[in-house]
Amino acid sequence: MRLDSSRPQDTEAGPDGLEGLGGLEARIARSVAATDPATGARSTTAEIVAWLTERRRDHGTRIRRIPFAELDGWSFQDDTGNLVHRSGRFFTVEGLRVHDADRARAPWQQPVMMQPEVGVLGLLAREFEGVLHFLAQAKMEPGNRDLLQLSPTVQATRSNYQRVHGGSGVRFLEFFTDPGRARTLTDTLQSEHGEWFLYKSNRNIVVETAEEVAEDPAAEPDFRWLTLGQIGELLRLDNVVNMDTRTVLACLPTPAGPRPARHTDAEVSSWLGAARARSRLRAEPVPLARVRGWLRDEQAVRRPDDRHFRVVAVAVEADGREVGSWTQPLFEPCGPGVSAFLFRHFDGVPHLLVHARAEAGLSRTVEVGPTVCSPSDDRGHHAAYAEFVRAAEGSRVRYATVLSEEGGRFLYAENRCLLVSLDGVDDSDLLSPPPDYLWITPGQLGALTGRGHQVTVQARTLLAVLNSGAVRLS
Repeated sequence: MRLDSSRPQDTEAGPDGLEGLGGLEARIARSVAATDPATGARSTTAEIVAWLTERRRDHGTRIRRIPFAELDGWSFQDDTGNLVHRSGRFFTVEGLRVHDADRARAPWQQPVMMQPEVGVLGLLAREFEGVLHFLAQAKMEPGNRDLLQLSPTVQATRSNYQRVHGGSGVRFLEFFTDPGRARTLTDTLQSEHGEWFLYKSNRNIVVETAEEVAEDPAAEPDFRWLTLGQIGELLRLDNVVNMDTRTVLACLPTPAGPRPARHTDAEVSSWLGAARARSRLRAEPVPLARVRGWLRDEQAVRRPDDRHFRVVAVAVEADGREVGSWTQPLFEPCGPGVSAFLFRHFDGVPHLLVHARAEAGLSRTVEVGPTVCSPSDDRGHHAAYAEFVRAAEGSRVRYATVLSEEGGRFLYAENRCLLVSLDGVDDSDLLSPPPDYLWITPGQLGALTGRGHQVTVQARTLLAVLNSGAVRLS
């Protein structure tokens, strides 16, 4: 089946029996339902897992920690102490001073990554026999626990795709940068971790092509076509689907689902606007050398008590990357985190308990986050929600998987990602949230995501779990 890329495709029926449904949402639903060749996928999920295992073995990547003195091209500036690359590109490690007038603690200071470039996170889509597939890449990142994970078709900063590193070009980039090469399905700017980046954005794109690309596994050994349903199955496995794939999937249209919602879309927007208006969190860059409460030795920039995170350095040797070897700084968390949505059905409709979350590095200060997002949750009602998530077991836990954060910038940054049911719980403290929490439907969360810079990267991961069918709340 060839797709006319000049207009939307309205398929009248699919292998899952969605007769009469047209448009992108129906095509996404068909892709979610296709998990093996019998239902329209080009391969089995077991074959995809075997392919990833083979690529991990064949890439031959080696990572080792190094002292800062062994960094090649990176150095601490004499005047500011900032850690910079000699090209002036990629990113810098600087200092940040943060003040929150609503908290008793004094202004705190920390290192922060500054990366003003807007990167491209792109998935290439194509129909095969009436089922939408997405071209995923087996990509190594030095900070991943298992090194190689399932990434989008393209995952590149501007410095990477402009080849500042002097390496080879980015495969399939032209589908996302050349006007008219492919039809856009979604294209939004989204934030990254506001606790480690200052005002970082990436362009999250899904485009569709009718061209016959990446058909031969021998010619493109690091790429495979997968359905959304297969990616959903892989999202049930620890550390397989990387953060960049998850955030792009979250930007696909989320089915509106059953109504009524507890709050109208206008009320949800008003709630978020009010949270932004009353936030008094302020951040300003400062030289890294002037950051108080942190020390720098030969191996790390860290707190004396080794809490929160460290800035470290690594040397990388990797086959199959644009550059075969390099050194770079990474942020290393001092422990794993937790990202969790509590959910509950109201009149038969699933709702997520979302949090208007303030992070110093977000360009709009407040975005919609999960109910629990540790290790930084330490205020007010957070404790009750975090304790419920910690104690949850059995059928209450509908989803629990360990997933890595961005392995190109963070070393072994992992979160246990959960969806935990509050159905049947009769606890007014849990069911009557404070003003910075709200019950909304997954469809409403998807609508917010589609507007860009409204939903945190942690919440987008959990939305991707729902969008891909990894778990169903109904």
